[in-house]
This record gives sequence, structure tokens and C-alpha cells, in this order.
Amino acid sequence: MKIIVFAGGVGTRLWPVSRKNTPKQFEKIIGDKSTLEQTIERLLSLYKPQDIYIATGKRYERIIKKQLSQIPYSNFILEPEMRDVGPAIGLAASILAKKYGDEPLAILWSDHIVKNADVFKKILFLAEETIKRKQTHFIFLAQKPRFANQNMGWIEVGDLKQKKNGVSVYLFKKLIYRPDLSDATLFYNNENFVWNLGYFVTTPNYLCSLFKTFTPDMYVKLEEISQSYGSTMFEKKLKLLYPTLEKISFDDAILVKMKPSNVLVISGDLGWSDVGAWESLKEALTESANDNVTNGKVLLEESHDSLVFNYNDQLVVGIDLNQMLVINTRDVLLVCPKTAVPKIKKLVESLSGTAHEHLA
Repeated sequence: MKIIVFAGGVGTRLWPVSRKNTPKQFEKIIGDKSTLEQTIERLLSLYKPQDIYIATGKRYERIIKKQLSQIPYSNFILEPEMRDVGPAIGLAASILAKKYGDEPLAILWSDHIVKNADVFKKILFLAEETIKRKQTHFIFLAQKPRFANQNMGWIEVGDLKQKKNGVSVYLFKKLIYRPDLSDATLFYNNENFVWNLGYFVTTPNYLCSLFKTFTPDMYVKLEEISQSYGSTMFEKKLKLLYPTLEKISFDDAILVKMKPSNVLVISGDLGWSDVGAWESLKEALTESANDNVTNGKVLLEESHDSLVFNYNDQLVVGIDLNQMLVINTRDVLLVCPKTAVPKIKKLVESLSGTAHEHLA
């Protein structure tokens, strides 16, 4: 199986650690390695370096080379500019289709935590075998829900087809993106709903066929780009055509239009967390919501349900903090309630054109 790990997002909800020039997936937010490095290490215990591809923006080429020296440079797919996830997946799929048309292909992301590596391995291998046996065309990999999460996608599953070693295979019904709290609570209490990780396994040819059917204009341009892959014309074609592709999410371009009958869902407890925002990072690192999470030189007294990350040498002291975030970096100190996380992105966007634009 071939793996494409996507590492191009900006991650403004983890500002001020995650920034345009050094997004969250490249930063050592947890431990002494970036989540990208942790993702690749996990995969290298299962697959060869030449089977792993990295899709990201051209602007991050230097960082990728430094952090992933074990991955061949020829396996880097570098987008000349950001055009959202739809075109990014389309580009990668069209390139791999030229060499590995009907081989299983996994699409994964670089900014997640996976605590239960054994379950991840079982799910990935089962999905690979299912695609090889042509038992379906497309498989979502999912996480058994841990709470009523409003900030991510959910999958409604149909009948259970198979259950073995803590891994379940279901028929697919539909996707639901970022439900309100009441719906998320209903989903959490209903065994027919699981978290959508954004991970899936299919084949390059089938993925390209979806683009051909649902986004024909994009498909034509992607084909023209990929036909030149490996030649001296590739960079020219990529720079000319890729910026003209419609900015559209993969969900809107493809996923919501697929026939449910062509899709399966494999779910288990991967210990998966999306560290896309500070409050989700806190949830991933605690056993109880009331616990505090700290990093660096931090002293808390009479504080609860707070996250304090200190990336400097001075001591950060918090007293009577409740549901607070404190992020102390070299040039920015962020202090806000956990409930204010959605406002971080707006604040970062507002820095454009100001004296603080370099901090975005």
C-alpha cells in the first residue's frame, strides 16, 4: 500500500505556536518531536520509506527535508500555492495513479495524535486487505467517540459487517460535519455514530474517477499536470495550472456526492485526537476534564481545567485559573478562556496589514 501524508495546513487555532511560516504539524507542541515526525515514525514501523509520500506547500520544502530525511525527496508532492484540500488530494491522487493505479492508497494527516498504535495498525491493515480483495472501493477509518465533540465530523454507520480484535467494519450511511451540541450529544449516545478522522483508504484510480465524475473541469487540469510528472515540463505545468483550480474542500468536492453503497467504515479506539486547537489538545492529554495540562516551567495553585504551555525559561505562575489557556512563546503571550478559542483565528487574520503581521 502507498501512503500520502498531508502536511499543508496553517493551524491558526494553535497560534501563537502554529504560524504561517511554521504551522503546527512542524512544531514540537508535544514532546521533543513534531506531530509530523511522530506520524512518519508510526508509519515507518509498518511501511517502507519509498511507500510514503508527503503532500505539502512548496514554502515548507526546507522544513520537510530537515524533519523527514528518511523519506525520498522524489516522494514530496509540493503544491505551488494553497488551493484547499480538494485540489491537494486530487493532485496527489492523479500523480500516484500513473504508477500505482489499482494499489491500495491511504490518505492520512500529519497533525494528529494516535495513542493506540496497535489498533491503528489493525485498522490500516484490514482496510488495505479489503481494498485488495475488491470488497469495496472506499473505506473511512474512524474513531470510537470519547465525548460529544462539536468541532469535527461524524459518520453515521449502517449494519455491522464484521467485528474482530476491537475493530469493527460497518456499512456507511452519511457524513455530518460539526454538529451543534445537542446533536453531538445524541450522536455520542448512539452506537451508530463514530468520529470521522479524515483518514481513508481507496485506490488512486478510483479516487481519480471520483474527480472525473464530480469535478470534471478540475480533473482535466489535474490530468494535464500529472501527465508531465517526471519530465522537465512538470514544474511549469504545475505552476501554470494548479493556481487556477477551484478552492474547494474535499468533502464538498467529492465525499458528500459519493454513493453510500460504494463505501465502508472501519472503526476502533485508536486513542486518536485532532490537535487542531488548544482545547482539543488539552482533551487529548488528560484523563479528566478537570485536570490541568502544563508544559515547561509552570506552577499552578488552586487551578482547574486549564492548559498552560511555557516555551521560555522564566517561570509562569497561575493562581485560581479555571478553564483558561496560557501560551507563552518567545514573542507572544496568549491568555484567554478555553471558550474563546474560536476567536483566535479571527485575531490572527486581523493582524494582516498591521505592525504585528509578522507574528501571524
